[in-house]
Amino acid sequence: MTDASVLEPRNSFSRISRTAPAFAALLLVFTLSNSVASLSKPPPDPRAVMMVEEGQLALSRGDTNSAIDALEAALALDPGFDEAFVALADATRAQGLTGKSIDYYRRVLDSDPQHFGALAGEGQALAQKGALAKAQRNLAALQSLCGAKCPETVELMAAIDAGSSASLAAENAGAGPASN
Repeated sequence: MTDASVLEPRNSFSRISRTAPAFAALLLVFTLSNSVASLSKPPPDPRAVMMVEEGQLALSRGDTNSAIDALEAALALDPGFDEAFVALADATRAQGLTGKSIDYYRRVLDSDPQHFGALAGEGQALAQKGALAKAQRNLAALQSLCGAKCPETVELMAAIDAGSSASLAAENAGAGPASN
């Protein structure tokens, strides 16, 4: 003897109590996926991308002033464009302004601590300044993120080696043989 009332819930509260956990889980998944999606950066302004390319071309020709002008224009168009900051940091480092370039690299690293170009560039600037221990930290981070054969890692290793050689030469020049 099957009674229809046994198969149906007795009241609306028991029906809600059975579906509430599933609804809450779906709501949580939806909320988290939307918050993660909002964390990703929007695509860069195409005009800023063109200005960065122009700046990199000028930098490859050795025209650092034109490169900096183009890269600053790119940042005026898109102030959050990380690649423009990295390229601007590279240009200022090429001018010998290592402190300024480190500031630009750190702006990128504040928003993306695993940005290969910013880690490598900051490490190269630190090596130029003689801060080899700090440059080694950037090298260790790059090696753990992208490996020893990654182009950014190889460039930073070369810069650290050059910085080590320069500091060794400076030490040896100051510690020459004493004359009688």
